[in-house]
Amino acid sequence: MSNNHYREHFWWASNFNDYPEVVGAINKAEKVEIHDATLRDGEQTPGVVFSVDDKIRIAEKLDEVGIERIEAGMPAVSKADYEAIKAICKRNLKAKIFTFARAMREDIDKAVECGAHGVVIEVPIGFPKLKYQFNWTWENVLEKSADCINYARSQGLYVVYFPYDTTRAREEDLNQLIPAIMKDSPPDSIGVVDTMGCALPQTIEYLVRKMKQLTGGIPIEVHTHNDFGMAVATELAGIAAGAEVIHSCVNGLGERTGNAATEELMVAMKILLGTGNAYKFEKILELSQLVETISGVPIAANKPIAGSRNYTRESGIGVDLVIKEPLAMFATDPRIFGRSGDIVLGKKSGKASVEYFLEQMKLKASDAEVATILEKVKAKGTEKRGILTQEEFRLIVESNKSES
Repeated sequence: MSNNHYREHFWWASNFNDYPEVVGAINKAEKVEIHDATLRDGEQTPGVVFSVDDKIRIAEKLDEVGIERIEAGMPAVSKADYEAIKAICKRNLKAKIFTFARAMREDIDKAVECGAHGVVIEVPIGFPKLKYQFNWTWENVLEKSADCINYARSQGLYVVYFPYDTTRAREEDLNQLIPAIMKDSPPDSIGVVDTMGCALPQTIEYLVRKMKQLTGGIPIEVHTHNDFGMAVATELAGIAAGAEVIHSCVNGLGERTGNAATEELMVAMKILLGTGNAYKFEKILELSQLVETISGVPIAANKPIAGSRNYTRESGIGVDLVIKEPLAMFATDPRIFGRSGDIVLGKKSGKASVEYFLEQMKLKASDAEVATILEKVKAKGTEKRGILTQEEFRLIVESNKSES
C-alpha cells in the first residue's frame, strides 16, 4: 500500500485514500492542469469589476503560484477587457493565456490580436437553454460551431470547445453533436460544463468517460459551479475519471454560488489525489488575499485553505497540540501555507488554554487562580458571544489578583 496520505510536517490525510480499492477506482490523467477563470468568470460575480491593472496583478500572482492556464477575459466584452488581455499576453508569463469567445469569427480575431495562446469557444447544449433561451436544436449548435472551431485552429490557437450546460443536455443530443464535431471540426479539447452546479460527482465521472468515448480520447476539461456545494468535489471526480484540465476561480468567485475554488483545488489535487503539480502553497494566501482586496468580496473566516480561522482552536481539548503537533489537530500543517496554529480564549476554553496565555503573556497565577480565571474567561466569552482579546484576558487576571 502506498503512503501518499502522509508527509511528515506537511499533511496527514485519511490512510484509506491509499487503499487499493480506492486508488483502483481512480483513473486520472498523467498530467492535470488548472485553467483559472477568475479574470472572466470570477468577474461575473455580481458587483465585481476588475480594472486593467487589477487583471494584470492577479494574472501575475496566479503565474507566481504556478497556475498553468489563465483565462484572461472576453475581449469582445469591452475595450478595457481587450486591453487587459493584450497587456497580460505581453507579460510573457509561464502560464498559457486563453480568452473566452462566442462562436463568431470576430471573437477569434480579437483573441489573435491580443496574442492569446488559446480560446474557449462557448455554445449552448443544455436542453433548457436550447428550448427556452435559443430555440435551437443540436444541428443548429453544430452549424454555428464548426466554422468557428476550424477558423480558430487555422489561426494557430489552441481550441477548447465549451458546450455549456452539458450536465443538463439530452444524451441523444450529445451523442449526435460530439461525433459530428469530431468529424468536421475537431477541437483540441472539449469541456464538460456544469453551468448550474447541479451534477453529482458520479455524474461528472460518467460524462468525462462518455466524452472520452465520443471524441476518441482527446483531452477533456471540467468546469463546474457550486450551487449544491460540490464544485471542488465534482472537479476532483472529473480528474479521477481522466480529465486533463479543470477550471476554477480564486476564492470560489463566480456567478450565483461561484465556481470551484482555485486554492482548494491546488491543495486537494496534491494531497488527496497525489498529482505532481508544483504549486507554491506558501503563496496561496497571498493570492487569495489579493483577490479578496481587489474584488471586495470578503473571504469567510472558516473558508477552506484561505479562511483566517482555519487553524484556530477555542476548545481546551488538545490545545497544546495546535502548536506542538499540528497534524494531530489538522489535516495540513499550517506552516506549509506560511501560517501557524492559533489559540483563542472564549466560552469553550479549558485550563490548558488559560495556562498557555499566561505563559505567552508572561503572567503568573497559581493552580487555584487558574481555575477562577477560567470561570471568568468562560463567562466573558458567553457575555460577548465571541472570543476574548489579550487585553480582556489581562484585565481578568489582574482583577483576580486584586480580589484574592
